[in-house]
Amino acid sequence: MAKRYEKLSDEIIAFIEHQEIYFVGTAASDGTVNVSPKGFDSLRVLNPNRIVWLNITGSGNETAAHLLQNDRMTLMFCAFDGAPKILRLYGKAQAVHPRDPQWDELSALFDPHSTARQYVDFTIEMAQTSCGFGVPLYDYKEQRDNMDKWIAARSDEGIENYWREKNSVSLDGLPTNVLGEE
Repeated sequence: MAKRYEKLSDEIIAFIEHQEIYFVGTAASDGTVNVSPKGFDSLRVLNPNRIVWLNITGSGNETAAHLLQNDRMTLMFCAFDGAPKILRLYGKAQAVHPRDPQWDELSALFDPHSTARQYVDFTIEMAQTSCGFGVPLYDYKEQRDNMDKWIAARSDEGIENYWREKNSVSLDGLPTNVLGEE
């Protein structure tokens, strides 16, 4: 049932672009393994072996901390409608921060977001599809408006303070480099 690919086909790219949610898995050399759900319009397939996704402010910043130690990453997509399918992308990634030279190039791919803290540039080494028979069917309703309300209640300085307080270190105490302080 499972099939492996060295790069994304047009069919797989269309599957990715149809999904409203995806999951990101990372781990440092030791400590907590992290899996994060991602939504919004936050992912771009740049070519059959490269994806960039926007990492907006959240309650933690595990991905950035892990990537400083270990650049391995897995992205997972599940078909919650239509034919069943699970897609996992395995590869290596780097976090790109506003102070990095690639920031402008990557930010041009997305609508501006006031809490953009990193773009994650992901190189796909292997893709694998599997049956997805155990994934239930769900109906997508809409994006939540909680993030917009949270942003509206803060200034740019308030967001930076939040990063300093909540996003500067991982659950395991690893630096995230969100403010350029490794």
